[in-house]
Amino acid sequence: MDLSILMKNTNKADRTAGIPKNSHRRVLQLAIPIILANLTTPILGAVDTAVMGHLASPSYLAAVSIGAIIIQFIFWGFGFLRMGTTGLTAQAFGINDKVELQMNFLRPALFAVIMGFILWILQIPIINFALYLFEASHTVETLASNYFEIRIWSAPAVLINYCLIGWFIGIQKTKITLLLHAWMNIINIILDLVFVIGFEYGIVGVAIATVIAEVSTTMIGIFLFRREIRNLRCKISILDLLNLSKIKKLLENNLNIFIRTFCLIFAFAYFTSVATKFGSTILAVNAVLFQFIHFLSFGLDGFAQTAETLVGSALSAKNRIAYKLAVKTVTQWSIIIGFLYSIIYYFLGPILIDLLTDLPEVRSLSKEFLIWMIFFPIVAVWPYLLDGIFIGAMRSTDMRNGMLFSLAIFLGSINFLVENYGYNGSWVALYLFMLSRGITLMIKYPQISKNLKVVPISNTD
Repeated sequence: MDLSILMKNTNKADRTAGIPKNSHRRVLQLAIPIILANLTTPILGAVDTAVMGHLASPSYLAAVSIGAIIIQFIFWGFGFLRMGTTGLTAQAFGINDKVELQMNFLRPALFAVIMGFILWILQIPIINFALYLFEASHTVETLASNYFEIRIWSAPAVLINYCLIGWFIGIQKTKITLLLHAWMNIINIILDLVFVIGFEYGIVGVAIATVIAEVSTTMIGIFLFRREIRNLRCKISILDLLNLSKIKKLLENNLNIFIRTFCLIFAFAYFTSVATKFGSTILAVNAVLFQFIHFLSFGLDGFAQTAETLVGSALSAKNRIAYKLAVKTVTQWSIIIGFLYSIIYYFLGPILIDLLTDLPEVRSLSKEFLIWMIFFPIVAVWPYLLDGIFIGAMRSTDMRNGMLFSLAIFLGSINFLVENYGYNGSWVALYLFMLSRGITLMIKYPQISKNLKVVPISNTD
């Protein structure tokens, strides 16, 4: 089904009964491809690490690990491009605004290109500062620098791809996001084997393989974008692209999401820095437990991003039925997934710990502190879910303010709690952080539907 037909059918549904009675099926159709795409994300770095781990010197593995961390940290900071694009696109999709539907990819993509060029220009000071923080050996630093200097050339393509992923989620074509992620990983694996095993290019081959995978993925994404908008038969002009009020709205929204994301990254980084005070064993335990949080994000993010597109479309159409039913269905599935994770962690947590480490002391302590991970999914459901709703509603100011308040609660409590309760105290502080995120957004939640019309949710299935 092409985009114009999909928009026509969606708007017809909005005018009559919101979203279909089989709303659970629709939510799963959107969420499952996102979850599968999220699961493929770590593969890109894992393949590079695995290939380097089979070379003669451990320096290669250390270098690619450091280089990948630096690159991922930089690119992760631009995650607002994905989130902001989804919210704007979903709202344009909901009201069948064909011009803005195209502009909501092109404007952030233009910003992505500019930021990519800036990263090119600043690559030397960035890598020098990053390596200064790591304090690795001269050999490892040289190899990591070589890896970074190649990987950074894909920056514009990677940032544009964030916009593409956000745009396809916004028009409710999440299967395309899975296709793009799958292509990137398959090409990366093939080229890693060719360049490293076949041509013996070493760390340079790994970096080149990843760059080709990233750039080719973006090219395919642009091709699919053009295919989707071709059927809209809507002319656009440079004046549409450079609409100052729209650009201002885009920048304000993205800045708020960036601040929110930075606070989130800082909170987890500070949590890890506190763990270092308890010695290397607890730090290793912390790394193991954080893999549980990382795994949790795959599932909860899938439904949060589904909320972004369904909520954005319903709100732009001012349809109370579609909005309420979307929130209700996504909330039900998020809670189910949260409890499912808790059950898995309770019964399989010790087995997962044994798979993650073979160090006896780390295994023993990780199992002792596993209780924190068993209940964490139930608490984390709410900030994940509400983030998705607020992104779809374009309420980035509320997200920013809520995150700043939650970070203040976290920073204000963690040192006191650690001083009195040790490592357990740091987890109490993290729970307070997650609860604060959920509560601050829940307080603002009723304001989202204030201007909606159509009949109440009770009148529909």
